[in-house]
Amino acid sequence: MSRTGLLAQFKRTLQTATVTKPFDKVLIANRGEIACRVMKTCRSLGIKTVAVHSDVDDRALHVRMADEAICVGPAPSNQSYLDMEAIVNAAVSTGSQAVHPGYGFLSENCKFAQLLEERGIAFIGPKEKAIQAMGDKIESKIIARAAGVNCIPGYDGVVEDDVAAVTIANQVGYPVMIKASAGGGGKGMRVAWNDAEVREGFKLSSEEAAASFGDDRLLIERFIDNPRHVEIQILADSQGNCIYLNERECSIQRRNQKVVEEAPSPFITPEVRKAMGEQAVLLSQAVNYQSAGTVEFLVDTQMNFYFLEMNTRLQVEHPITECITGVDIVDEMLRVAAGYPLSYTQSDIGIKGWAMECRVYAEDPVRYLPSVGLLTKYTEPGVSHNTAELGVRCDSGIVEGSSISIHYDPMISKLVTYAPTRQEAIDHMEKALDEYVIDGITHNTPLLREILGNERFKSGNISTKFLDEEYPQGYSGGDLTPEQKSELIPSLSVLHHMKMNRTVTDGRFEYIISCDEDKVPVTVNVQKGDYTVTFEDTTVTVNPSGGVFGALQEFKLNSANTVALQHLQFDGVTHTLRYRCCKRQITVLTPLQQRFMDSMPVKVKEDTSNLLISPMPGSLSSISVEEGDEVLEGTEVAVVVAMKMNNSLKAPKSGKIKKIWASVGEVVEGDQKILEFY
Repeated sequence: MSRTGLLAQFKRTLQTATVTKPFDKVLIANRGEIACRVMKTCRSLGIKTVAVHSDVDDRALHVRMADEAICVGPAPSNQSYLDMEAIVNAAVSTGSQAVHPGYGFLSENCKFAQLLEERGIAFIGPKEKAIQAMGDKIESKIIARAAGVNCIPGYDGVVEDDVAAVTIANQVGYPVMIKASAGGGGKGMRVAWNDAEVREGFKLSSEEAAASFGDDRLLIERFIDNPRHVEIQILADSQGNCIYLNERECSIQRRNQKVVEEAPSPFITPEVRKAMGEQAVLLSQAVNYQSAGTVEFLVDTQMNFYFLEMNTRLQVEHPITECITGVDIVDEMLRVAAGYPLSYTQSDIGIKGWAMECRVYAEDPVRYLPSVGLLTKYTEPGVSHNTAELGVRCDSGIVEGSSISIHYDPMISKLVTYAPTRQEAIDHMEKALDEYVIDGITHNTPLLREILGNERFKSGNISTKFLDEEYPQGYSGGDLTPEQKSELIPSLSVLHHMKMNRTVTDGRFEYIISCDEDKVPVTVNVQKGDYTVTFEDTTVTVNPSGGVFGALQEFKLNSANTVALQHLQFDGVTHTLRYRCCKRQITVLTPLQQRFMDSMPVKVKEDTSNLLISPMPGSLSSISVEEGDEVLEGTEVAVVVAMKMNNSLKAPKSGKIKKIWASVGEVVEGDQKILEFY
């Protein structure tokens, strides 16, 4: 360790000796993984914790982790986790000295911070004025420009209506970004390339902003094409100290929602990092910022960077910064809120290693729609390997048996890997994703696994358009490449044979493997326990390693490559398995069985072309047509709200509305009929 590092460590040791803990009891005004993460740091400091929960969350993991728990209302978040009076009363009644808001919900609500202050309860975050100034994207840009921070060209006033939006968009120049003035996290944001898209985007964004933040104000700015999204983590205290903890690369996004993040950025140079960090500090000092915060920038291909917004809260992706700096950001937030100075100076902050974060969501990655239900099986990575050696961190707020609800954000966990180099961090993440078992709901690990294996991603040549450019027709679900089939087929052939024949018998055995609509003839030769598989003019020797009936099957191919077949279900004919995170239905039959199967009648798929079907469970917030109305294909006819997102449903064809099957306000199921057309 360097002399500077030793001095910093000594300083922190002295501080810990004199400051036993910032608070005796802290209430966490949140749920899920972030509530659990804050509780872990509180527990390490000897601080008792209080959980708040809705009535449907009474058995949630964050409730079980806390020392105390109190119900603050029914399932809808505006009646529970967004009910400021209920949460403040919970803090008072439990004797909590401070409240940590996590992220989302009330974390950037200045009125909430004010209510706590009036009751003599510390808000573990910045002061009210800083929240108000930076939480308003219009005001924050004015302050940023005055502080000398680079800003994106745009209109800083409030956009009154869709007519004004079109006028402003033409003045700014297309493409434009329509975005909510309050809040963040991709809510209330739309890119528009023409007048029609501006009008539609204004309507949807304002509705979504009102539902998510209670504030429907919008602003419009120039959309920087092909940018990177890079953000700077800052920490500041009440003594005037402010430091930056390097950058995070957050360019892998889908509909403005971050998917994969890493620290540091593979693009940013030390000189640009220093310039961005210093501008982030200038902005923070301009509003007398205290606590953890994140200043977000868009960076173009020439490394010009522009201020995007400041998030006045703990960021979702903060763990990767903790990995490369060794700083517990929640610990620093607690200490700052108690009035103590930062434990670090800028000279203490370096970069050690590389960290990756994958956001694991309950969603269909093909249609990008949320998924709800019960987690019937849930195993986090690291169970069968040395987690510390792999550098795997899984921040989650659920366990096997937990329920994913339509009322809240669909995040299951934040999966983080840390290693000396970027490639090693990617390698660890691929292995961790392969080990992750999630059943009962649809999830996005197949997409995450494919991103990590993408050669362009591995090269670091990424932007916010990465997913659109790599999957212009959308993510298809991870079809197997010829190379992957060459890995999978031999292993599955031997596994099937071993399960069908408990007693090893020498001989030659033939099978037909149906995989991704391909029917592959396979021959398995068994000689004294050795297995040789022949298919498509290829011969491979397979040596099974480990127990045949375990949850994780590993097979060595030619004593070199290792293929993982996870969570295999077996019924003698059909295998359901996870391979590279994708669930696949693979049938293994003898030639005679295959002939019988081919003679079976094919089930005719139901014609749903005259129906508008809800693609997900959610609340039907609006229907904009009536029975008998004529509509054109692509016209918005209904909106379903699920997991805090407004999902526009459009007419699948031109025609007349025959029947309306659902009512506004109704909670609809996935695949439920909403409208019928003539």
